[in-house]
Amino acid sequence: MSAVAATKKESELSGQIEDFVALLKRGGERPRSEEAARQTVGLLRRIVAHGRWDNAGELMDLIRKEGRRMTAAQPSETTVGNMVRRVLKIIREEYGRLRGRSEESDQQESLHKLLTSGGLNEDFNTHYSPLRANVIEAISELLIELEGTTDNIAMQALEHIHSNEVIMTIGYSHTVEAFLKEAARKRKFHVIVAECAPFCQGHEMAVRLAKEDIETTVMSDAAIFAVMSRVNKVIIGTKTILANGALIAISGTHTLALAAKHHSTPLIVCAPMFKLTPQFLNEEDSFHKFVSPQEVLPFTEGEILSKVNVHCPVFDYVPPELITLFISNIGGNAPSYIYRLMSELYHPDDREL
Repeated sequence: MSAVAATKKESELSGQIEDFVALLKRGGERPRSEEAARQTVGLLRRIVAHGRWDNAGELMDLIRKEGRRMTAAQPSETTVGNMVRRVLKIIREEYGRLRGRSEESDQQESLHKLLTSGGLNEDFNTHYSPLRANVIEAISELLIELEGTTDNIAMQALEHIHSNEVIMTIGYSHTVEAFLKEAARKRKFHVIVAECAPFCQGHEMAVRLAKEDIETTVMSDAAIFAVMSRVNKVIIGTKTILANGALIAISGTHTLALAAKHHSTPLIVCAPMFKLTPQFLNEEDSFHKFVSPQEVLPFTEGEILSKVNVHCPVFDYVPPELITLFISNIGGNAPSYIYRLMSELYHPDDREL
């Protein structure tokens, strides 16, 4: 009976993973990064609970296999892969704990690993019965951490935004919206929103801020440089933070960052830790995403369309030297500190799934 129940649960789980993969592949309205991260961790927790495995090695192979399937569905949604890597690190830590290895010896060993380069391949084949319960508990803690990320970032707003400042942002970011609203509860300031054409998500941002009685001005992306001399701070969100501290952010962000650098205006990036990926910008262009240029050049312009090629990229690459500060759910960090956070969140062996 239990075997039948286990098979039924496995098929249910497989169906849920298929649904999630289909959701990621779908064009148009996709889940927000935070929602994608939560759904990924929830599915991975179910895989740990109901999957067939006997030791940590088998579980990690299972998680990797499903992780590859999920990340392949939408390469630009890096949070899915990041959560898979976080769960793999949890499994390694819980396994190490059951073997009686402490965190300090782990760090010493990692220094030793750098010198001997791969001489210490750990064996994950020993069976420990408490492993399943311990990993599920640790994943549940990760889910709780994910739920409070935006609030933790918003709580730091008053340290960075002061009265009568002029703040510039671009497009729509849920995290930046929460950050500005939190500051507006105690301070009066002016926000300039670049509309982020051709999708014009800046309009939605401006409407939401204006509803909270924040003085808001929308302007076209072409006016960014002209207005920058009046701006005290630039606060933006991002899609992904890469391993070198660079950003993959909404198209137009690079223009904004260059203008801020020219005028020596601080550029602050509000991004939760689940957006930090151990990947670098690669030649495969998996981070690049192009959409229909319908917004810029409608299909009704038939004659012109036959004579031109129009590219409509969704994201910009912003190099780390243009960024002043990252504000995450664990505090503020300079781009040069990203490598340290990387080693705390992910294991070096999990960089490639």
